[in-house]
Amino acid sequence: MKSYDWIVVGGGITGAAVSYELAKKGFSVLLLERDAIAHNGTRFSYGGLAYWSGTTDLTRELCAEGIERHRNLSAELEAGTEFRELDLLLTIDAGTDPEKVAANYAHFAIPPQLLSVAEAGELEPLLNKSAIAGALTVRHGHISPTATNIAYCQGFVRLGGTIEIAEVIGLIAEGNRISGVQTVRESYACENAVICAGGWSRSLLKAAGISAGVYFSRAEILETAPVDLKLRTLVMPAVLKRFELEAESSKIELDFLWDKPGNELLPPILDSGAIQFNDGSLRIGQLSRTLSDLNAKVDRKTSETAIRAGIGKVLPDAANLPATWHDCIVAFSADKLPIVGEIGSRPGFHVFSGLSNPLAIVPALAERFANSAAGSKDWAIEILSPNRFVEEGRRKKEEGRRKK
Repeated sequence: MKSYDWIVVGGGITGAAVSYELAKKGFSVLLLERDAIAHNGTRFSYGGLAYWSGTTDLTRELCAEGIERHRNLSAELEAGTEFRELDLLLTIDAGTDPEKVAANYAHFAIPPQLLSVAEAGELEPLLNKSAIAGALTVRHGHISPTATNIAYCQGFVRLGGTIEIAEVIGLIAEGNRISGVQTVRESYACENAVICAGGWSRSLLKAAGISAGVYFSRAEILETAPVDLKLRTLVMPAVLKRFELEAESSKIELDFLWDKPGNELLPPILDSGAIQFNDGSLRIGQLSRTLSDLNAKVDRKTSETAIRAGIGKVLPDAANLPATWHDCIVAFSADKLPIVGEIGSRPGFHVFSGLSNPLAIVPALAERFANSAAGSKDWAIEILSPNRFVEEGRRKKEEGRRKK
């Protein structure tokens, strides 16, 4: 078997960034990605960088570090990430009290500014002013997720890293220690393996007998070709239903539903928003579902109709644009924080997943992870350890045994 210091499973932006940072530290690294043509959360992301949204010492620091890395990342990686800063417009539905919504953002590192309906219309002329009671705005970072992913991979290869397109079907263990990774075609030996497979991380962890607080939703969007319509801002609702969906569906008492195919934990939600990329294309969404089956099929026509109806209320000119429906699996955690670090019971086995809004902090967090791998203790990695969920899961199982 070929042998590496690190094997990274998952070639989205998290896996690519982690691979690059580990290679920078001088480790031999293999990056394994299942799909030659990406069909993941990175590919269909809005590309937003909410660096203003930190609410704790940890998240504020990661966001501040992340935006500084993004501002210099194109130069570092010697490839364009299409980084820019633009106005984020958070719409407040008609009939809602704008002051109450604004109060929910007061504790953010950079609180958004409350706008009247008229001011929101001046900022975004395509906005349907009759559909809102006001809006919030704040400067927001933006990248092309695909371009950034490619840039990371190219930088990784320049550092001597290896990328293989192969589906991981299992892990190789010697006792409790992970010693390699098995793909459909061959096996690879390693000192350490890290799962960066986004929403697919849960199934890989489960196969290894580990429950580490990683969950997933199915996100559905519409994507247009370049169009003449000009959207000035990134438009999203001020009250995101997705966060509530994630919080409710990841309650530990519902874990048993996640491990059985065919379950829909909660009804789907729609957060109507849109972003226009530098090439003129739009991504419009987002419909989110919590389905326990990673390969579940949904009625795309029904979904597309719902997405178009939702965006039609806010941005009528975007509602009938020719577009292609896409879906992807998106990871999140039970406490809204990333799950990053080594699993205590399985030496050599690491997780870097559960990032429900990853792009702003991935560069900083990947760098911290690599520093930790090289022997430097990092307080953020200690806080984000997957062991916080592993220990909670054990406690709940023990309580269940006692009740029986």
